[in-house]
Amino acid sequence: MLDGRDPRIDFFRGLALIFIFWDHVPQNPLAQFTVRNFGFSDAAEIFVFLAGYAAVLAYGKIARRDGMMITTVKILRRAWVLYVVHIFLLALLMGIVFFANSHVETRDLVHEMGLQYFLSNPQQALVDELLLRFKPNLMDPLPLYILLLMGLPLVLPALLRKAQWVLGLSVAVYLLAPWLQWNLASTDGGMWFFNPLAWQLLFILGGAAALHRPQVRDTRKLNRQPLFVAAASYLLITGVIALSWKWPQVHDAFMPKVIGEWLYPISKTNLSPVRLLHFLALAYVTAKLLPEIGWTRHWLARQSCRMGRYSLEVFCLGVLLAPLADMLNALGNDALAMQVFSALLGVGLMALLGAWLDFNKRLNRPVSVVPA
Repeated sequence: MLDGRDPRIDFFRGLALIFIFWDHVPQNPLAQFTVRNFGFSDAAEIFVFLAGYAAVLAYGKIARRDGMMITTVKILRRAWVLYVVHIFLLALLMGIVFFANSHVETRDLVHEMGLQYFLSNPQQALVDELLLRFKPNLMDPLPLYILLLMGLPLVLPALLRKAQWVLGLSVAVYLLAPWLQWNLASTDGGMWFFNPLAWQLLFILGGAAALHRPQVRDTRKLNRQPLFVAAASYLLITGVIALSWKWPQVHDAFMPKVIGEWLYPISKTNLSPVRLLHFLALAYVTAKLLPEIGWTRHWLARQSCRMGRYSLEVFCLGVLLAPLADMLNALGNDALAMQVFSALLGVGLMALLGAWLDFNKRLNRPVSVVPA
């Protein structure tokens, strides 16, 4: 099913961008309200899943209309744009962090942002940047998306015809990656923080969801649907566990040692199964609770939809705003009022960018002339 744009997708992409920005600002009190505080997954899962959903929704239409040759060219052209954006974004981020670090005396922002590698070995850092191996803090999602998008032409034809085969292969790679320690090399002998061989499963699941959206909604009461009850129960249990992390003594008191040894560590790099299951449960419950799109017409929802519609530009702005917000907080002696102000100001600027891009797009639309 490849018909139309679902505004709920844009809304949750925008919300994920807000959460990513808030989570990347140290000591931000509003980060206590992001999804990572109420379960095992966070905004990264939302971002990657919806990236796969949007990519397959867009390029699947093109493939069926114009064929895979044209589609492959357009996908690779988009990946090239993302690659160029990645290079320029990193250059801008380094400039901003060096500027912020010169104004903050109490902390080393260059070290905290993972930019010391550039200072110690600038020539190799530039080479690693071109090879997507040099990824300071805040920059990890973009190289992951570039790589997943570049791989889309290899799986899109099969995904359009036999999605279950692609899903089966994707699950196999996901399971084998941590077992055989498959990952890509990063700087200083490290590995990618987001292992693309594991995170590709979320991208593929998003694409499969775009192709097979349900046509008929189940009108039974949700509490009589076993799958919904199971998913909601899992969200409740994981939410309690995640909240208990804020109070280690409480967590140690009620968490059985055997379960703790099985559960931890919850790997983000390899997309731990409990993280994946938490996101899938969250997505399923959300889709069930919000089956209609009327609520996306409210003013606040429209701002998030607009940010999600221009997710690349808004994500890049959020990356650049995070160290500036951190600098403001440090200069304000980490006062609560300044922390809240910088967090809300950043979101306001991201919303303004979305509004400007939307306005600019409308200006560039061709005007239809009605003959006299």
